[in-house]
Amino acid sequence: MSKRLFERSRTGAVLTDAGRQLREGVVQGLGILQATVDDTAGMSDTQVVITCTHEISTLFLLPRFDALQRALGEEISVRVRTCTPQFEVSKPGLHLTPDVILSWGERVVTEDCVMVFEETVRPICSPGYAVAHASTLKGPVSGWYELSFLDDLTPDRGWASWEDWFRSAGRPAREPRYIGFDSYVYILEAAAAGRGIALGWRFLIEKYLAAGALVEIGDDYVLFRSGCQARLTEQGRYKPLARKCLEFFDPST
Repeated sequence: MSKRLFERSRTGAVLTDAGRQLREGVVQGLGILQATVDDTAGMSDTQVVITCTHEISTLFLLPRFDALQRALGEEISVRVRTCTPQFEVSKPGLHLTPDVILSWGERVVTEDCVMVFEETVRPICSPGYAVAHASTLKGPVSGWYELSFLDDLTPDRGWASWEDWFRSAGRPAREPRYIGFDSYVYILEAAAAGRGIALGWRFLIEKYLAAGALVEIGDDYVLFRSGCQARLTEQGRYKPLARKCLEFFDPST
């Protein structure tokens, strides 16, 4: 249904309420577009924008942030934009259109995409929980049903689940107790607090292991098909800083 944008009279034409709303929207949109263009033109040689999930930002990127800053140059502004797994990480945002995206996916290596780390997983828990349940943990996984399993409630993340790990390492003889969280950071904090056992991704649990807050249990890490990728956006492909950032994340360089 169309709306009248202006009313004509003998003295001229005036905007209707719908016309005024359209004008305000157009003016605002043009202002945002101009600001984005100005920022891109002025910052393209001194700024790089990285987009990733909160978990990758907190557990992987931030511990390496100082090294990344040194690799790019202290004069470079490194902007980190976080999003949820359900949100399209490449969707443009105001003044922060990403140059590099860190995301979870299958192993793909091209000139614009590198595998930062592969998905290698094993169970972890706090030292106190390991001591309290030492006899169970030393036995086969079939006897682990007495333990509490800290589980990820976030859908469509693409990470390995407890079910995936069971298929590789064995399954408890009875259904264990699951405690669910909607953030992997919360899962690690709960594990460190002695709430149960969690799945530990090798390159996301480093600081917890180094601090002694978590310990590795089970036989070994299990390798899955996915992992963390770094890829250039359409904008980043033409940006030397983004290329340099991709080189930093490439473990083969």
